[in-house]
Amino acid sequence: MVTATLETRTAAIDRARAAAARVTDPEMPMLTLVDLGVLREVTIEDGRVVMTITPTYSGCPAMATMRDDLQRELQDAGFPDAEVRVSLSPAWTSDWITEEGRKALKGAGISPPGQAPTRQGPVALTLMPTRRAVVCTLCGSENVRLSSEFGPTACKAMYQCLDCLEPFEHVKEI
Repeated sequence: MVTATLETRTAAIDRARAAAARVTDPEMPMLTLVDLGVLREVTIEDGRVVMTITPTYSGCPAMATMRDDLQRELQDAGFPDAEVRVSLSPAWTSDWITEEGRKALKGAGISPPGQAPTRQGPVALTLMPTRRAVVCTLCGSENVRLSSEFGPTACKAMYQCLDCLEPFEHVKEI
């Protein structure tokens, strides 16, 4: 339970944010929930911490693990009655990945996403590969080819550099 003074509430929110910054994405463990941009809000409601997270995809299989890991980290940080809410709106966008997160992806050999496309209205379904500006994470070459629209996770595509011949993953722009 968090008391009502502004200083105590601010300190509790800061401690809760620090706890969230220790939780990593189970599919991309070089990223924290903060780096990934899925942590949306931290508030105090009725004397307890409430965190809101947004999945990268509405059917993201890692979301339950992220929520459970966050709940456990909050409990370890002294918030036994904290609540973790999952919100689908507004929808997550890869633009929410922080600069630190983009650097961490690149450092792990995963191509970070470019700017997400802006769309108005319904999004047409296409089964054709998406054209992206991707460079090899090893040698920096733009001479790459898409080898699979789906990588080890639905949010990544697989590419191969045609210069150094190395395969690499790319986080899709959403």
